Amino acid sequence: MEGLSVADANLVMYLHPSKSRNVSQSILRELGSLLFKFNETFDGVLLAYDVNILDKQAKILSGVHPYFGLRLKANLLLFSPKPDMLLEGKVVKLSQESIHVIVLGFSSAIITAENIRGEFKYRTKDKEELFASKSHKRHVIKVGTMIRFLVKR
Repeated sequence: MEGLSVADANLVMYLHPSKSRNVSQSILRELGSLLFKFNETFDGVLLAYDVNILDKQAKILSGVHPYFGLRLKANLLLFSPKPDMLLEGKVVKLSQESIHVIVLGFSSAIITAENIRGEFKYRTKDKEELFASKSHKRHVIKVGTMIRFLVKR
């Protein structure tokens, strides 16, 4: 699937002196707090990481709070969909105006009525909502269906 990328990053992590007792755990906790959130620095959502501490000596920063900085090398798995990328997701909700999709189990997307292909018409069959193709009788979109779609924005 498009939108997934692996990046090698050289990072500097700034930690409070109270975290100096267990530095590796503090680094993992800080990186863990970035998981599944959009980050402008990475231009995407951090899904996974593998980190190596480059420095064994930390540099103390002067200022009001004496944080110390550590250089890290990390491999990052990022999810950053761009326009015209092809993604796939599972349909979780349908309405006459939209199709709601979950991508990679955490990110939601909405396909509005003007972006649904003209061959699909909204129907209710046995109290089940679905979009059915006019040209292919067995081609239907309903809750639970995996679909591929193009990112507009």
